[in-house]
Amino acid sequence: MHYDFCVEALQDALQTYGNPKIFNTDQGCQFTANAWINELLQKDINISMDGRGRALDNVFIERFWRSLKQEKIYLMDLQSVQQTQVAITDYMKFYNTKRKHQSLDYLVPELVYQQGFII
Repeated sequence: MHYDFCVEALQDALQTYGNPKIFNTDQGCQFTANAWINELLQKDINISMDGRGRALDNVFIERFWRSLKQEKIYLMDLQSVQQTQVAITDYMKFYNTKRKHQSLDYLVPELVYQQGFII
């Protein structure tokens, strides 16, 4: 929950992937810290925050994290950051290319995205 770690991760992500137009977080103390906010403002990135105590404001990513933990992480005995990174990467690939989603009429997200389906 330390803002300095989060700011460092943000800087790495922006350097790797570029600046988005908008960045959404919850209202955790690391995301309301001046260092975090200033990093985004200096790069002309709009700041968006979910409402206080409103997990449903970002229900899709909340559901993803739940699935990741229950279907992958909690079933493993991860011993290192590298193992964790591999597990998360593997699950994200599975989640987007193989796992059928009820909310997408049992299609996989990759197909919906590529085909531009409207569900």
